[in-house]
Amino acid sequence: MAERNKKMLLELLKRPDNSRCADCGAPDPDWASYKLGVFVCLTCSGIHRSLSSRVKSIKLDFWEDELVEFMKSNGNASARALYEKAVPAYYYRPQENDCVVLREQWIRAKYERTEFTGETKYPPLSYTTGFHEGMLWKKGKENTQFLKRKFVLSEREFTLTYYNKENESKGPKAVIPIKDLNATFQPEKIGHPHGLQITYQADDHTRNLYVYHESPEEIVTWYNAIRAARYAYLKTAYPTGSDEELIPKITRNYIKEGYMEKTGPSQKEPFKKRWFILDSQNRKLFYFKGQLDAEELGVIFIGTANKGYSVKECVPKHSRGNRWKCGVMVGTPERQFVFMCEQEREQREWLDALRQVLSRPMAPQDYTIEANINYKR
Repeated sequence: MAERNKKMLLELLKRPDNSRCADCGAPDPDWASYKLGVFVCLTCSGIHRSLSSRVKSIKLDFWEDELVEFMKSNGNASARALYEKAVPAYYYRPQENDCVVLREQWIRAKYERTEFTGETKYPPLSYTTGFHEGMLWKKGKENTQFLKRKFVLSEREFTLTYYNKENESKGPKAVIPIKDLNATFQPEKIGHPHGLQITYQADDHTRNLYVYHESPEEIVTWYNAIRAARYAYLKTAYPTGSDEELIPKITRNYIKEGYMEKTGPSQKEPFKKRWFILDSQNRKLFYFKGQLDAEELGVIFIGTANKGYSVKECVPKHSRGNRWKCGVMVGTPERQFVFMCEQEREQREWLDALRQVLSRPMAPQDYTIEANINYKR
């Protein structure tokens, strides 16, 4: 009986809707919640277990006949039709490589708080009213100390405002336009499981804010409230744009981050360790002195091969100060940039990420970004 039931479950997994995790989309899920009737991956099964949802391994656990029948009569498609019936277009659906707080809150929002069945008070007012305010722990611009700061998000004004002091009579420290804002979870970099990086344009620089909230639900609410405001802005800025076109533009994770060593224009200057971020959407490679810096030291535009841009492995002509040996050369019409990676794996990842951007045709707005970067130089 045990083998027969296992075989039946494995057959159920072959159905297209069941072949990926019900919550994060990871391929080949081998666990299941027999309370909800969904097939999930190992990581999401752990989250379900923490919510007192009964889970079993498809291959390792014993399955009773009635549980197999329950899985047979339910499955990922029917659960999605119920629990994801009214997910707002802007709400971020976590993927398999996303951080734990996003995945956990997505699972809680669906099954515990039933935010998306269309029959409750959810989604939260901060999404539907376009206004959210509260306190976040924010890292200081010049130091590593996190202090409580008040943030106010206004969809009507398309702004995110924060105040340095609790006394608002002195006015805001910054009023950030939603137009150029990005938000991405960075728990490892920030050193907090709920760490969120907010990036925006300030004068001639890209400015980073690093924040967190002790409540996982609150920080994910902030994230999706920002996404709701960004979505509303994009609908205004691109009135003919479809959701398929606009949703990827709401917020984005950076394609690659990490330390490399960098030399100067003549390639004779000493190598210095810098933190790099590749933003594929804007075709920008930023470099910073440290990974939690507020402003970049410089930015390099990554165009296409037919516009004079290139990416390749290299061995530097001069080796002053570099401890690392795996070279990456980025060529632009103006100059060549030489970077050194610590390991071959890092070198391959950077080459792959940069070539991915290089191979994508330039959009009309990319020429404006390129011109602005070259003008600043």
